[in-house]
Amino acid sequence: MGPTRKQRVFTALLGTAAVSGLTALLLILVGTINVLLPPDTKFGIVFDAGSSHTSLFVYQWPANKENNTGMVSQALACQAKGSGISSYASDPARVGESLQGCLEEALALIPKAKHHETPMFLGATAGMRLLSHKNRSQAEDVFAAVRQALGQSPVDFRGAELLTGQDEGAFGWITINYVLGLLVKYSFSGEWIRPLEETLVGALDMGGASTQITFVPGGPILDKTTQATFRLYGADHTVYTHSYLCFGRDQALSRLLAELVQASPGLLVRHPCYHSGYRGTLALAPLYESPCVPAAPPDLSQNLTVEGMGNPGACVEALRKLFNFSSCDGREDCAFAGVYQPPVQGQFYAFSSFYYTFHFLNLTSKPSLSEANATIWEFCLRPWKLVEESAPPDQEPWLRDYCASGLYFLTLLVEGYGFSEQTWGGIEFRQQAGGTDVGWTLGYMLNLTNLIPAEAPAQRRAQSSGVWTAAVVFVGLTLAATLGAVGVQLLWLQD
Repeated sequence: MGPTRKQRVFTALLGTAAVSGLTALLLILVGTINVLLPPDTKFGIVFDAGSSHTSLFVYQWPANKENNTGMVSQALACQAKGSGISSYASDPARVGESLQGCLEEALALIPKAKHHETPMFLGATAGMRLLSHKNRSQAEDVFAAVRQALGQSPVDFRGAELLTGQDEGAFGWITINYVLGLLVKYSFSGEWIRPLEETLVGALDMGGASTQITFVPGGPILDKTTQATFRLYGADHTVYTHSYLCFGRDQALSRLLAELVQASPGLLVRHPCYHSGYRGTLALAPLYESPCVPAAPPDLSQNLTVEGMGNPGACVEALRKLFNFSSCDGREDCAFAGVYQPPVQGQFYAFSSFYYTFHFLNLTSKPSLSEANATIWEFCLRPWKLVEESAPPDQEPWLRDYCASGLYFLTLLVEGYGFSEQTWGGIEFRQQAGGTDVGWTLGYMLNLTNLIPAEAPAQRRAQSSGVWTAAVVFVGLTLAATLGAVGVQLLWLQD
């Protein structure tokens, strides 16, 4: 007697369950592939210790990098309380305290698990360069106090040191070209590509104590001391760069005032760059604390009275005396003070104090050179009372100097760097680009990520979507067949 119908159904269901179960198991074990997990994120902290203040920036980039350079973006910007670190020369112990507020913000942003591997760097610029010239021992004490304070943080503190003017200029150039997508950008096809070198822009940086010009010239750089070379995103770049110490906004205006004091018979100075009707009193001694300012008069204990003249023509003549233009007579490849410079070409981005002054004067919408000159002259001719009444309250600390700053920047850009009516339109005055502050710090972090080894993307075994779907179907079939077999067996036993 052969098997009953129920026995045949039971056997068929068991066989189906066995086959589908085995198939699902094989799909799970054999049909796996390697998949890349999302790249880990790394962080970096940079302190920009300028002459007038210190700023902190937090940057982040994927650990697997692109052509050996991290795709860096700004995650935080914070301005530290107080003045620049050079102002703590007489009391270095207080400098660390001034940095703590911003550092705490950075540590709160970066995941705790990442603290130990996050590099942190403090770069000091022209303010500390001047202090080093004036009193090297005091400068070393300030740096020692900074290192002691920042070295106690849980991140990987790489040190506090003096940036050269050439580094400051070159890193600023990297920053602006990166944020504009001119070093590398993401294409519509989903690939990272490098734009043509002809699209790269120049950088004009104006700080409190120094100013920098950096660009790719149209021909070879004849003076190799003004050349900077670096590798980013798999490409080599060579730029012309020069930094002028003592030609930053604050130091230039201090030098101008000192020249006017020297030319005045007494302690009353008539200032052609200050608005008519302005009158102020200031201590004489602080004016001569900087190495940029010429020899001081014998008695520094007295106060100085300054009256504005509102004379832009006389202001320009006084400003021109700060430059040594005659040393470049007859030379096309010379800026001023005998400094070699190829002719400017292409587009430039001007930032820091260049931007703040021209923004206040409503000159950031690319007016012609003649229009910019006329606007500044008209502003300089306004009476001080009218200037005070029409200016926003938050501009009060800088209001007196906007006329002098505007005419100084015009003199530097036109007579110094050689911008003309034809090339002036190529200058963009910007504070930010692509949501990122423009300065040397991002360029430094991009360069630093070249030195941080890339991590291979993490891998994990996984099924493709098609294999996974098939496996789920066979598992479901196995369960259905098993349950069916159990049901048949129970019914059979009841019968």
